[in-house]
This record gives sequence, structure tokens and C-alpha cells, in this order.
Amino acid sequence: MTFEFTDMTTSITSFLRLSCLPTVAVALALGAATSPVPALAAPGWTASWQASPQPVWGQDFLFPLNLPRTLRDQTVRQVARLSLGGPRLRIVLSNQYGTAPVTVGRTTLALPSASAPDVAGAVLASSLRPVTFGGREQATIAAGASLISDPVVLPVPALAQVVVSLYLPAVTPMTTFHWDGRQTGWIVAGDQAAATTLDTANVLPTTARALLSAIAVETDPAAPTVAVLGDSITDGATASLDTDHRWPDFLAARLAPHGVAVVNAGISGARLLSDGMGVNALARWERDVLAQPGVRTAIVMLGINDIAWPGTAFARQAQRPTVQQLVAGYRQLVAQAHARGVRVIGATLTPFEGALPGTPLADYYSIEKDALRAQLNERIRAGGIFDAVIDFDAVLRDPAHPSRMAPRYDSGDHLHAGDEGHRAMAGSVDLSILLPAAGDRHGAMPGLDSMHR
Repeated sequence: MTFEFTDMTTSITSFLRLSCLPTVAVALALGAATSPVPALAAPGWTASWQASPQPVWGQDFLFPLNLPRTLRDQTVRQVARLSLGGPRLRIVLSNQYGTAPVTVGRTTLALPSASAPDVAGAVLASSLRPVTFGGREQATIAAGASLISDPVVLPVPALAQVVVSLYLPAVTPMTTFHWDGRQTGWIVAGDQAAATTLDTANVLPTTARALLSAIAVETDPAAPTVAVLGDSITDGATASLDTDHRWPDFLAARLAPHGVAVVNAGISGARLLSDGMGVNALARWERDVLAQPGVRTAIVMLGINDIAWPGTAFARQAQRPTVQQLVAGYRQLVAQAHARGVRVIGATLTPFEGALPGTPLADYYSIEKDALRAQLNERIRAGGIFDAVIDFDAVLRDPAHPSRMAPRYDSGDHLHAGDEGHRAMAGSVDLSILLPAAGDRHGAMPGLDSMHR
């Protein structure tokens, strides 16, 4: 069989200028404290969409790159669904893992064409906007850096899609990308950034994201953002393509009417303590979460790859971490977040017995690994690590076989949730711990504030 992981399952501080679902899946933890969060009363920039940058891997890696290793005289068109909308937008391009500058010849922003939904990459002509960087259409992204665009006037409602097109005129090695975008994009010949419909004679569809790493919107007043740090379960592996059916997407739909944005900082193959298909969580926490404009709450769902990778083709000789080491990693994330006035909600790890059958990672699960998962979940539930806990294990597990995912939520690979599982995860979250308290000038979360008192 042909095995692909998609079938299994920047620091932007300058932005600061600028069906029965369990209802008890969120439980307040004990003992952690956060600093008061300043009120967000004036207009400002808020993170509304994200695709965390990853370094590309070598040709001998287990999974395909899903992107050409070099682009030249080509346009990349990508679709992104925002969580909150606003009158103006800014995009972020990342060359985080590049060793040489990247030249972008032209960039545009537009809305997808409602009259031609089945035409690949078609955009609404009246919505097409040039994107500039420091007043210039052509821009250079320095090696290891990010590039923030000038504001673009394009009123967009919450939960709307936007289309970003990048023309790369010179030889451009693809060193920074996001592997599993769960959204179809297109790579076409020549400069088609301003085209309303693409000339698809030599089109290359892709679900990977090239260079585009974030989109912020201007809101009045400035809106709070919830950032979700996770692995392939959060990144949405096995969620239906082109449908925005990852659990953070469903959570965004629930929070949008309350004026709260959600950004997805999941990376398939991510780990808490060690590098995986992206750098470890401790290394990217600042970039992907704390530095995102408007973030006041983070949700962390990480650790299953730390537990399950050792002994597999990913890390044959590696040793599994201990519960103590994993908890220490969580505590470091929380300490750094609290120093920035950001509260952190932890999520239990979901069942994975029988994971990835018939694949090169069929040894991902073992009884010993599951015992470590159970121990870690008990530590998370016991409190004292996070400000609150979302019990996704309780949401997805099969009551008759708790080490397995319930069939109705299982994508079929026994590790990743299907669309209904993602919907259930988002539906189980108690929104009261993500919404500012009414009338509280500090924007404190009612549940957490009561806990600390």
C-alpha cells in the first residue's frame, strides 16, 4: 500500500502594535496562578489564522514532502479560513529555516469566488488586493526571519476564507513550510498572483503550505485569541480536506460569536520534549503561541508522540520519557506563559490502542506506552500543572474499551479522530474558561479567577 501521513492522520511582536457531548470535559485544575491580563479596549491586531512553520526533511524521511523542493517563476495560491474577521488584514511570511533570503515578486489577497466554487483557485475580481511590504510589492524575507505585510483593506467577516497568492520569480528552495494544511492549494507557472482564475495547464495541487504562516485582522476593540499547541491530532490529520473540520476549527466557530479568535499551532509529528516533524514545543512556544498578537489563553495537547515514537521507525533507539519529564516540560510552558500574562489549559491524551495498522508505524502502540499515557493523564487531571483541564480522553474513549477510541469518533486509524470526533472535542469545551468575564476590566476568566481566590 502507499502510505502517506495525511491519510493517517514569528515571533510577531510587532503585531502588538499594530450527538450528546460530555459537558464535564473541562475541569478546573488546582494551584496554578496567572497574572492579571490588561484590558483590550482599543482597536488592535489579533491573530486570526496560523500555520506553524516547519523545516523540510530529507528525501529519505518516511513521508513525502508534498511540495517541490525548489520553486522558480511560479505562483503559489493558498486558501485560509479566518476565525475572526475585520476591516483590514496583515499576512506573515516565514523563512524561519531558510539559509538564504527568499524573494517574493508579488503578493495578492482576495476572497474566493462564490460564483465559481468548483474552479480551482478562482477569486472574486472586485476583492483582489495587492499586498505590500514597506510600501513595495517586491519583498525579501531574510534567512531565518519572518516578514509582516502592510495592512490590507479588505473587510472580511468571521469564519470567512481568504486567498493568498505568492509569486516567486527566482530559484527558491523550499526550506520552510507547513506540511499538513488540510486545504488544497495550487502551484502554477509564471506570475498569476493577480489572476482571477488560474491557468492550470501545468498546475500542481498541494496540501502543504509554502511560506505563509499567519494572518492577523484588525478588530475594534482588540480581540483576545486562544492559541492551540498540538500535534497531528490538532493539526487535523485525517479530518476531511477543504472543510475546516479540525477541532480548533469547530472551536473557532463556537467562539466567533463571542469575539474570540482561535489559531491552530498544531504540527503533525510534533513532540513536547524532542524535535519531531517540527522543533520541540519548548523551542517553538514563544514563536507560535506567546508572540501571537492578542493571545491570552493557550491550550496544550501534546505528549502522545513523545510516548509512542520511541521504538518505531521514527526513533528506533530512543528511550521513552518518564511522567516526571513530561510534567516538567508542561510546567516550563506554563511558567513562561504566566510570565507573559497568558493562562494555559492542558488537555488529556486520547486513546490509541491499535493505532496505525498496516503502516510502517504499526508498532506505534504498546501496552507499556498506553500505561504511560494513563499515568500522565492522571497527573494532568489531578491539577497543579495547568490552569484548567480539558479531558479529551473522556470525550473520545470507548466506554466499553477505554484504551480504544469510540468507533463513531475514530477516523479508522485508531489514533486520529474523524470529523465527528473533532466536532465532539470542540463541543465538549466549556467556553466559560475561554471568555472574558463580563464587566471585568482585566478580562479575567471567571472560572480561573474563582479558582485562585
